[in-house]
Amino acid sequence: MVTEAQFDRAFLHPRFWPMWLGIAVLKVLVLLPLPIQWRLGKALGGVLKRLLKKRAHVARVNLKLCFPDKSDAEREALLDANFAETGMALLDCVNGWWWSDARIHKHMTLKGMEHIDQARADGQGVILFAAHCLMLEPGARLFGQHCPGVGVYRPHNNKFMEYLQVKGRLRSNKGLIPKKEVRQMVKALRAGEVIWYTADQDAGRKGAVFAPFFAVDQAVTVTGASTLAKLGKAKVMPFFVERNADHSGYTIEVLPPLDNFPGDSDQQDAERGNKILESLISRRPEQYMWLHRRFKTRPNPDDPKFY
Repeated sequence: MVTEAQFDRAFLHPRFWPMWLGIAVLKVLVLLPLPIQWRLGKALGGVLKRLLKKRAHVARVNLKLCFPDKSDAEREALLDANFAETGMALLDCVNGWWWSDARIHKHMTLKGMEHIDQARADGQGVILFAAHCLMLEPGARLFGQHCPGVGVYRPHNNKFMEYLQVKGRLRSNKGLIPKKEVRQMVKALRAGEVIWYTADQDAGRKGAVFAPFFAVDQAVTVTGASTLAKLGKAKVMPFFVERNADHSGYTIEVLPPLDNFPGDSDQQDAERGNKILESLISRRPEQYMWLHRRFKTRPNPDDPKFY
């Protein structure tokens, strides 16, 4: 488990100076009130949509696959809203990393934390079953104010970015576990820890089944939540974080633990989990990470590619 960010003196080399300059700019932007940040983020999102044409194509395909009953105009409006939210997500991220505890408390609302408290009182670990919403970074910081936990993450290929994300994510939490280190996750759960876990991205066929996701009949779905719940003897609780519609702050909600989970099979658990994710995403679909190639793995390798 990663419990400390490792600073390397090599980060002071001139090749990193542009990144330090970017950090300086962001340090100023995080001082701005949230409504002003939102206007800047929305403008940035519009620029990103024009520049990131491949990602815009991916998101457009995802929306068409998931919401075939919507008109082209409705899906394009949702895409515009999603890019606006994506632009703001950069500031959401650094807000989570760099805001003071006092400012975090001022802008956070927590719901359902009694479910966490009860599981911990019973000596059980908790898996927070979350969707890849754009507010996960500030969500982790907010949650850690109530109950410091452990995040499952993908280490960054860039060592400087790895330092920044680890330092930011550990502001109010205990540690980070690389997503391939299942034994560490099980050990943490058996020790009564709370772990954030997402199961809504396409990581290939290994350790996955195909299950319905919105209007896509067979979407590759990882089964890690079932495995971790079984081996870690943990409760699984749906978890959602959103930016408030009035841009006043962020809200986290933890739903009651799932009954009979894991169930009789990984397939049934995956189908049930996807239904839960659909309900969470449908609350604020514009705040979901539609830019990911969610359906790149087809049931038959010879099937035409969506993207």
